[in-house]
Amino acid sequence: MLKTRSALNRPIFVVAVIALAAGYGQFGAVAALGDVAKAFGHVVRGTTVAEQAGLSGTVLGIGLAILRLASLGGLPLAALADRRGRRVTLVAWCLIGLGATIMASASPSYWWFVAIFALGRPFLSAAGALTQVVAAELSRPEGRATALALVSAGYGLGAGINALAHSALRGVFGFRVLFLTTLIPLIIVALLARQFPEPTRVAEIEESAKPRFGSVGHGSTGRLLEVMALIFATSAVSAPASSFVFLYAENVTHLPKGVESAMIVGAALAGAAGLLLGRRVADVRGRRPAVAIGIVWLALASLILYAGGRPAVVIGYLLGIMATGFLAPGGTALTNELFATEVRASVAGWGIVASVFGAVLGLVAFGSIADSAGSFETAALVTFLPVIPSLYFLTRLPEPLGIALEGTVGDESEEPNGPVMI
Repeated sequence: MLKTRSALNRPIFVVAVIALAAGYGQFGAVAALGDVAKAFGHVVRGTTVAEQAGLSGTVLGIGLAILRLASLGGLPLAALADRRGRRVTLVAWCLIGLGATIMASASPSYWWFVAIFALGRPFLSAAGALTQVVAAELSRPEGRATALALVSAGYGLGAGINALAHSALRGVFGFRVLFLTTLIPLIIVALLARQFPEPTRVAEIEESAKPRFGSVGHGSTGRLLEVMALIFATSAVSAPASSFVFLYAENVTHLPKGVESAMIVGAALAGAAGLLLGRRVADVRGRRPAVAIGIVWLALASLILYAGGRPAVVIGYLLGIMATGFLAPGGTALTNELFATEVRASVAGWGIVASVFGAVLGLVAFGSIADSAGSFETAALVTFLPVIPSLYFLTRLPEPLGIALEGTVGDESEEPNGPVMI
């Protein structure tokens, strides 16, 4: 009798919860940006970004860019997983990053807030990247997109819970209380530290391959650059689109608190719908078509978001969340399936670097253009449209649908801890 297998098992669910914790900690600076600007700036009635938000778009953009640049430390942290193992590094980096987020609640000024939050950023970035690697290596080819969709959903849910907590606490408590709530996911991660297996045979990889630190091998360098170009271009859109959204909604369009809360709740449904649709397209049509559709969708949704007016904010935000969910299964599967196991965590680290530089470019450009033009709409047009030509790099990559990841638990004959049917 054939043994029925499920794409999702207990270790995958555990990794998804850890991704949720990383997403909660990582998104804190974005969700609380409006409160941070008000706490350390001066809001008055006026027409400029600085008068409406409390701090200028340039100052906010530079602060967010510094946080993104701090994520560059995620490269060596993620690459260590190729030598030290996935589980120990994933758990350790997540705990350290969440701890630094809690410390940011004591910030005495805006730049102290940026500095303290930046300490934890590389650890949370590395943890978020490693959850995708671990999920890919714990799953088989036929269920990999589903497993990655679940882990992506966990990360997105963590960010959504943080945003919802901010909305609920807004006007009652400041950003400090929001950051103190990070203690809850920190405790959860500590309890789950040993609830999933090491997905790779690290000792065998080190004996046979021993890749140089952060190296992906000469034969894969060109492919790495093409993948990183896609990540760079996408981050140049997603970073400013998501980082300024609550500031824009609360301080510029003055979106009512109840509408904002409903928008965030609706985002959970939109993200889930995007993940399910993206998983389906990635498994049936392939990883590359799913990525192409997701990138174009994200750019158009981001343009709608900053088109002006409260309805555009809600519609653009929901479409953007759906596009991000759609892009996640195919995008993460593509990145993990194109590279060998002994360098996969290093590739994830390089993905952080590409994401950081793309995000910094997008944030600084968006904030500066918004200041000089006095318009978020103009900033969106100039910053978001250039992502479309990056699809050229996608045409140069092979379609990896159906590839088995050698040297991983997902490539072995037995599932860890047995299947959990859903």
